[in-house]
This record gives sequence, C-alpha cells and structure tokens, in this order.
Amino acid sequence: MTIAARDRLLGLPPSAFSRDDESDDRLFYGTDRMVPHLDAEALGVVASIIGGLITEERPVILDLMASWDSHLGPSTAPARVVGLGLNRRELEANPALDEVVVHDLNAEPALPFADQTFDVVLNTVSIDYLTRPAEVVAEAARVLRPGGLLLVLFSNRFFPEKVVRIWREATTDQRLALVEGYFGSCPILGPTASCEVHGRPRPVDDRYAALGLPSDPVVAVWAERTGGPPGRPVRRPPELEPWFVCDPDELARRKAAVGDTLACPFCGDRLRKWAVPQTPFTEWDEEYLRVCFNDRCPYLLRGWRAMERQGNRGFSYRLMFNPGNRCCLSLPVPSLSALRESIVDE
Repeated sequence: MTIAARDRLLGLPPSAFSRDDESDDRLFYGTDRMVPHLDAEALGVVASIIGGLITEERPVILDLMASWDSHLGPSTAPARVVGLGLNRRELEANPALDEVVVHDLNAEPALPFADQTFDVVLNTVSIDYLTRPAEVVAEAARVLRPGGLLLVLFSNRFFPEKVVRIWREATTDQRLALVEGYFGSCPILGPTASCEVHGRPRPVDDRYAALGLPSDPVVAVWAERTGGPPGRPVRRPPELEPWFVCDPDELARRKAAVGDTLACPFCGDRLRKWAVPQTPFTEWDEEYLRVCFNDRCPYLLRGWRAMERQGNRGFSYRLMFNPGNRCCLSLPVPSLSALRESIVDE
C-alpha cells in the first residue's frame, strides 16, 4: 500500500502523520532508555491483558517496536519471541527475546519475515510513533498465521517530539477509533475488539503518586487474521475493571438505604464524614456530607473516562451523600488526593 493510498483509505491528510522532530529516528532511539514507560500498576494490567488474550499453548511471538521488556506475564509460555526495534542494547537486555532484529518501521514498514511466521504480533505503547501505521498493520497481518492475534496496547504517555501530530491532538476515544481504522484498513484481519482500564490508584512508590494522579490508562485493541481453524479458543480479556453489577432496582434500593447504612451503593465501603468547605462560590445547607473515599470504587474508576468524554479531562467524581435531603450526588475531583483534607475522623 502506498502512502497516498493509506491516506485516502483513512481519510487523513499526510500532515496528520507529521512530527515535531523529523530527524532520523535511529538517532533519537539510539539513546538507551532502560526505564518503565508506564507505572507498575499499568504494567501489570498490560501483562494481564497479553496473557489473557494469548490462547496458544506455545506461541511464536513477534514484539514490534520492542525494548528491554516485552511485558509477557507468567501465564504466557512462548516457544519463541522475536523482538524488532531500533536500539540493539535495549533489545539484547530483554530476557524474553530469543532473537533480535534492528529495523526502522518508519523508514521501511515491510517486515523482514516470511508470510504466516507468527502466532502473535504485539505492539505495546508504540503505535503512536508510526508515520505509516496502516502499512505496518498490513505487514503484521501478513506475517500472522491464520487465526493469529494482532494486539496493540496504548496509553497516554509518549515522547512529544516523536509522536505523530494526529495522535498528540486526539482524545482517548479518537485514538481508539484511529487504531481501529488501521485494523479496518487491512482486509485479512477479522473483526476488531477492544478493552480499556482507567483510573486505578497509582502505586505509592511511583514518582507521581504524591500528585494524586491515577495509574496510567491502558487501552487494548486486537483482531485475528482470518482463516483460522474452527473450534479454537475464544480470546477474552481478563476482568480488570470492576463495576457494580446488579439490576436497577437493587441499585435504587442501595441508594435509598444509604442514610441508614452509610455505605457506598457501588463498592460497599463506609462513607466518610466530610466537612463542607466554606467558599464564596458554593453554598450548602449542611455542615457535613458523606463521601466515598475508596480509590478503587467502581464509581470513581469509571468517572475518569466519563468526565473525559464530557470534555473534563483529568477529572473524575466520588459518590457523595447529602444527609439533609438524603440524596446521592457526584462530587467532581481533579485527583485522588483532592478533598481528603476535609475528612473528619469519627
């Protein structure tokens, strides 16, 4: 596929894949970066998703744009792993790799492998740097065996000088749609599926933990090459994002009982007594409210994504109960540490 054909197919102008730094990628990535590119919680999510979606017992895996860690969990027992990237020292430091290939996909998207070589092709937090992504996806599908898995995972961290412009300017929903578009442009890939994990607490020893930021989000997009054998296991992601599951009547009952139980209807944790801040911009009839401060409450975890979709990126909300009118409301928060200074010990 030519660049012009790719751009027509995706409906995007060539400038969409421009970058602030158009210098030779081999110079930029020649610097060793033996550091985690996500926080530990998010890396655990990545490994869980990879392990959950790989159903082959002894898969042959290609790790595209690989580095010093392939994020393969203990449940994955590959027969062979090939790492393709730009920094040989990083690749040789990766204990999961059996073979190292130094190759610049932006300069040459054609993969140096025969057709139907691999059971799985992975790309972890790197697709945002590809200037010819549809061509690379087509090549990844070519080297997959029928029924093989193409799995792309991304987050919200990147090197701004090397990320393509359309990615840098997009929301999470738009990035997901973009990757789905890359997959959809390849006729030998089957239906695309995806999953997302947002808002988990960041590890306490992470350098950004003091800022109250949640863990890095993880979005996974995958598809199989068509023509796989019948009866093979269905690929399902692990249950990683908790959510309160019950019928609406049960949820309404729990909300109605909050005044007596003082328990969050979504997670069951006890609501904390919270002193209402006195400001000239808000006015409450009550001196104290009740708030859920469980950082793993499903209501809070889902809130990060819901607020972003409303244009309030970087915000979520906590469940609040007003004892005066006995109503449950949403209390917006810009971080996990926000509002905690007003908790009243009982």
